[in-house]
Amino acid sequence: TPARSLASHAFTRDTVLLNVLDNVASRLEEWTPPASAELAPFAAWTRREVKAPYPGKLSATALHDPLLKSDALAEAYLLNSADFLQPDSLLLGRTGSDERQTLKSRPTFFDATGMRAEQRFATSKDGTRVPYFIVWPRGVDRRDGAGGDNPTLLYAYGGFEVSQTPWYSGAIGRVWTGQGGVFVVANIRGGGEFGPAWHQAAILQNKQRSYDDLAAVAAALIKTNVTSPAHLGIQGGSNGGLLVGAVMLQRPELFNAVVCQVPLLDMRRYHKLLAGASWMAEYGDPDKPEDWAYMSHYSPYQNVKPGEKLPKVLFTTSTRDDRVHPGHARKMAARMQAFGHELLYWENLEGGHGGAANNAQRAHMTALEYSFLWQQLGHRR
Repeated sequence: TPARSLASHAFTRDTVLLNVLDNVASRLEEWTPPASAELAPFAAWTRREVKAPYPGKLSATALHDPLLKSDALAEAYLLNSADFLQPDSLLLGRTGSDERQTLKSRPTFFDATGMRAEQRFATSKDGTRVPYFIVWPRGVDRRDGAGGDNPTLLYAYGGFEVSQTPWYSGAIGRVWTGQGGVFVVANIRGGGEFGPAWHQAAILQNKQRSYDDLAAVAAALIKTNVTSPAHLGIQGGSNGGLLVGAVMLQRPELFNAVVCQVPLLDMRRYHKLLAGASWMAEYGDPDKPEDWAYMSHYSPYQNVKPGEKLPKVLFTTSTRDDRVHPGHARKMAARMQAFGHELLYWENLEGGHGGAANNAQRAHMTALEYSFLWQQLGHRR
């Protein structure tokens, strides 16, 4: 359906396990053919929805070995489960039952007691419903945001058919939601949340739809009193860096902080830098006048102007980024400075496209980013 797509499948001896992405979160289904018909029509199969945590991310792996005559694990499977508040757990389950045995779990890095996660929808410029997840810290009214003064971080990616499904982050839990911040993940077009069509809806001449979707989610957070522009920040990396760079310039009145990580920003020359030429199916060829005609409207480097009031931005990149050239961030920072805009810039010498080469560098960069966000958006509880 428009809201459901197939993420993966697995086969036990007698059952097909389907991992279905349903409104951006995983649901597990068991499909069993009738015993009397080897080639039964699909309508004759039996469907059972497995009760599992929702909204979250699930992945099932069958343990059946067809080469064994006596297979004690014929209907057994391993289920990996995770969500915004619970770390990855490896569970042993069997078809026909919702009971599971926990085999192993990653450690928890923050106290999720009193926190909640929910899903809402915003309406984009062209009328498309755009889903987003809100992770509420403890002590905040999840219905109205308790006055709209919540420090809120909005994250999105919106490209290359990459789905932003729920995930567990010790860093976000420790330094953001655990300190009273609201965390939001927007499932904008360009990703794969609703299958290939969701991606194809925001590429080439329609890339602007990704930016309209993010702006719509931000506006919805403000309208529903979750937060206000003075307390709202956006974050994105790589294609997501292009996203927040474009939206920062198109809708500056919505935000007070921007974290722009290892970004694409100069779309006039992106295809001449490192791996850029391989992304022309996503963005277009700026050497073609018909492609540059639409790219020029959102390319951040070409759209910076003096005299505008912009949210404060932190650029992070790596000297050794071998995917997105650090020249994007360098040139953008230089142009913004020349035009009198306030910004912060951090370039790590190592780390490739991840921006950090080891845990110490990653911790340092993360500390810089969240310190900046707290300074701009509010204070810890």
